Amino acid sequence: MDYRSEASVKGRLTIFLKGMAMGVADSVPGVSGGTIAVMVGIYEELIHSLKNLNPVLLPAHCKGGARQFWININGGFLFSLLFGIVTSLYLSANTVLYLLEFQYPLVMAFFSGLVFASTWFLRKQITHWQVREFGFLLLGIALTLLISLANPMAGTFNYFYLFFCGLIAICAMILPGISGAFILILLGVYDHVLSALRALDLGVIFVFASGCAIGLLSFAHLLSWTFYHYRQQTYSFLTGMLAASIVVLWPWKRVSEGESTEVTYLSPAGFEAATGQSSQLLSVILLVVVGYSVVAIFERITRVRPS
Repeated sequence: MDYRSEASVKGRLTIFLKGMAMGVADSVPGVSGGTIAVMVGIYEELIHSLKNLNPVLLPAHCKGGARQFWININGGFLFSLLFGIVTSLYLSANTVLYLLEFQYPLVMAFFSGLVFASTWFLRKQITHWQVREFGFLLLGIALTLLISLANPMAGTFNYFYLFFCGLIAICAMILPGISGAFILILLGVYDHVLSALRALDLGVIFVFASGCAIGLLSFAHLLSWTFYHYRQQTYSFLTGMLAASIVVLWPWKRVSEGESTEVTYLSPAGFEAATGQSSQLLSVILLVVVGYSVVAIFERITRVRPS
C-alpha cells in the first residue's frame, strides 16, 4: 500500500501545518502528537516513513543517487512534518505555559473534544470485532490509564538522564493517547525541557533530541511490523489508548506539590470549592463541542480515513 502524501507545494504546506498541530499537542501534558497524526490522517505514513530510515536499508536507498534516496525515505514528507513540529514547539512554548496556568480547564476541554471525535472515527478502521480486538482495546485502555494516572516524581536533571527521558517520551508522543509531555512530567524534566526550548539552550536541546531520534527510529519499526501483521488488533489497541486519554484530559483537577506531585480529579463544584476559581462549566462544554466539531468537519471535508 502506498502511504505517501501529495508531493506538491500545497501538499508539503499541508503536512507542515499538520506538523505544527502535532507540535502544539506534544507540548501540552495529557495530549499526544500521535493523536493529532491519527486525526489528520498521516499516522501510518509517518510510521512507515520512519521505518525506512533504518541504517541497514540506507545503502539500498542510496543506489539511485541523492534524489532517489530522498524519494525512497519519503524525505519531503518527513522534513515538512518535522519542520512544522519544531516550529510549533518553539513558537507555542510561552503560549502553552500561559494557557496551562491560567486557562487549564478550557485547554483540556478543547482537546477532550478532539480526542473524543478522533476515537469515534478511528474505530472505523476496525472492520470486525472479535475477542482479540476487544482484548487489545481493553489493553490499550489499561496501559494508558496506568501510565497517565501515575503521580509525577521529582526527576534528577543531568544529560544522561535527559537523554533517557527523550528516549522514553518520544515513544509516548508517537502513540495516540499517551502524552509525551506528561511522561516528561512523570520523569520530572518537563519544565527543564520547555525552558530550554524557550531559551534556545542548544546543549539541552541536542541531548534531548538525540534521545528522541534513537527512540523514534527504534519504536517505528515495531509499530510498522504490528500494522503489517496485526492491523485490526493494532487499531483496536490504539482506539483503547485514545478512549482512555479522555479520562486523563478531565478539566477540573487539583495539584498538590511535595516529594511527588499528587493530582486529584474534582467535580465542577468541587473544583470551585477547592480552588476558589470558577469551573467555567458552560465554556468547557462549548469547547468540548468545538473540539469535536473540528474533527468531524475535517473528516467530512477530506473524506480521508484516519490512519
